[in-house]
Amino acid sequence: MSIPNETDPLALFKQWYEEASACEGIEDHTAMTLATANEAGLPDARMVLLKSYDERGFVFFTNLTSPKAGQLRATPYAALCFYWMPLGKQVRIRGPVEPTTSEEADAYHATRPRDSQVGAWASKQSQPMQGRFELEKRIAKYLAKFGLGHVPRPEFWSGFRVKPEQIEFWLKQPYRLHDRVLYHRTSTGWERQRLFP
Repeated sequence: MSIPNETDPLALFKQWYEEASACEGIEDHTAMTLATANEAGLPDARMVLLKSYDERGFVFFTNLTSPKAGQLRATPYAALCFYWMPLGKQVRIRGPVEPTTSEEADAYHATRPRDSQVGAWASKQSQPMQGRFELEKRIAKYLAKFGLGHVPRPEFWSGFRVKPEQIEFWLKQPYRLHDRVLYHRTSTGWERQRLFP
């Protein structure tokens, strides 16, 4: 089996993503590594969840006071990496980053479980915490504040879109002779190039 001769990388990504979704050996097919850099060019990476994708790019959401959000504002360029181990498939994506619209963030926030909506208010993401009880107190505070009513999206919680300039597909092969195909966006579409493993 090798990577098919697909001219559209998003169509190929959709095939692989759906295959990963159906694979019982993959706990969360939406999990991806997000790599960023700060103003000094120092790299950072963490796992986030893909929430949507289309021809405009790949979207995830976060607390806007988090280090990742600060890094993306300082250096609005990022890389993503999916690795679906049971399938022997990896996808790497690189490109500039832009904020999602408020309407997009509101729409996604509305689909989240209520506990996650409250958690977005309660967590001072990545800030020092005295102990677990501090978080539990903040959760109780916001549960009381919103009661059984609507939980609005916090102004400090929104999304980012990675707009792909490059998408690379990697397929595991015997003897480390893996199959690799790189797509590079041009002014007229996508160029496709096979790479040595």
